[in-house]
Amino acid sequence: MQLSSAIYKYLPWRTSSLAAARWRWLARSSILAENLTMPNSVSNSAISIRNLTTIEELEAVLRLEKEVWGFEDADVTPLTLAVAMKATGSIWLGAFKKDAMVGFAFAFPSLEEGKVGFHSHTLAVHPAFDNLGLGYQLKLAQRDRVLARGIAEITWTFDPLRSRNAHLNFAKLGVISNSYRLDFYGAQTSSSLHTNGTDRLWVTWRLADSRVEERVKGRSRRSETLDALALLEPLVRFNGDGNPAEADLCQALSRQRIAIEIPGDIGQMESSDIGRAHQWRLATRRAFTEALNAGFTVTEFCRSIRGQQGPGAYLLERLNH
Repeated sequence: MQLSSAIYKYLPWRTSSLAAARWRWLARSSILAENLTMPNSVSNSAISIRNLTTIEELEAVLRLEKEVWGFEDADVTPLTLAVAMKATGSIWLGAFKKDAMVGFAFAFPSLEEGKVGFHSHTLAVHPAFDNLGLGYQLKLAQRDRVLARGIAEITWTFDPLRSRNAHLNFAKLGVISNSYRLDFYGAQTSSSLHTNGTDRLWVTWRLADSRVEERVKGRSRRSETLDALALLEPLVRFNGDGNPAEADLCQALSRQRIAIEIPGDIGQMESSDIGRAHQWRLATRRAFTEALNAGFTVTEFCRSIRGQQGPGAYLLERLNH
């Protein structure tokens, strides 16, 4: 109860009474939700997903951060912070093969514009287990825990140039985005994944929406999205030599829908031609920033729109709120 009171004490003074009440309830309910038994498993594997409960398990998370992202010590989550975040209502999940941790997900309580939610800060899977759908299963496990606490929204960020992440977030989970954050973590970190800047799309996962319910049941909208993309001249297009070709911005912003293409594998491009990869960063940065500032929302993503090795494409729409 002292912990709950401490959280409430530092709420911004503009927070609505309803939001504050939900925050107090969130802190009180964290222990109950932590102890819920919600088994999650990946099909045809001996991998299970469960809550992390010990300091030793949190230490395993930090080792996995270094192994997956190549972080130096300065960029790894401090153990003391991980312990404190867990004690104050954060959700730490681990994917285990027997007793070995092969993936994790971390989300903490958030208060954005007076709205109580969760922010999913990190998720990683060991490279040896990268093609088992563990990232998807960890997100579904997060959704279960957050809904059990009476919260209906999770946010997170990801690099919009990474096609695989975009596919997971939009096509499989049903997120939307109306916010682009320039160099969110600074110009770079010690990870090789962050040598081309740290621009991020800030995405929102509305857990109980029908859109999300359909996606997590496996109902794809790829055909409908491809039909919509076929009618659009992309604001940024992957041209024949692999460079970004930018269309007229004013014409694009006058429409109800916009397409933005990205390379199929920006990681390979960053390794072989960082200059070209940086061109893609700048071109898509301009496109997303201008479109979102003009009132568009990123609603869909399709990968491999022109053959198996082809580019992916985002669909942005003007939504009636």
